[in-house]
Amino acid sequence: MISENEGKETILIQQTAIGRHHFVRVSVLGHVGRFTSVDAIAYGRGMRVICRTSRGLEVGEILGPAGESEVNDSDGSIVRGVTVEDNLLLARLERNRQEAFAACEQELSHRGIHIPLLEVEQLFDGGSLYFYFLGDVPEEVAELTNRLAETYNAAAGISQFSDLLETGCGPGCGTEEKAGGCGGSCAGCSIAKACKK
Repeated sequence: MISENEGKETILIQQTAIGRHHFVRVSVLGHVGRFTSVDAIAYGRGMRVICRTSRGLEVGEILGPAGESEVNDSDGSIVRGVTVEDNLLLARLERNRQEAFAACEQELSHRGIHIPLLEVEQLFDGGSLYFYFLGDVPEEVAELTNRLAETYNAAAGISQFSDLLETGCGPGCGTEEKAGGCGGSCAGCSIAKACKK
């Protein structure tokens, strides 16, 4: 038989476990994933947090609690909430990002390469600088982005937004088998027009 105190402890443990998992939006493309808080804190909607993802340390925004899952899968971990010191670093990274965007556009124009640069993203750890282009990226552009990334002591990554438009949000996007590929229907998909019908 469980005593009252034991019952309360059990309830507290369950609440803590539920509070550990959150839906978080990360990256410039707004990837939403299920993240686990390493310090077991239940973060509120809209809070900015530092997350460890497969790409490195990134800033994310809490969308809401994720609850428990039968499978203990996670897209990464929430390291902590954004601090005042983090905001100072983010301001510097934002300046770097804007400079890299302007420098890349200038180099593309100077070389006569007509490929739209959509966005530049620098991860919170400062170790990666991602360039997002629309269309096929020639080898010359890859060399250019690597050189620009060295300026900021970062590794360059290139993302072709056109690939996302071609394939949708994942294998089977827009098919009946995958129920839209976007969690039930394409209505919530930001690239719904790209879904295969």
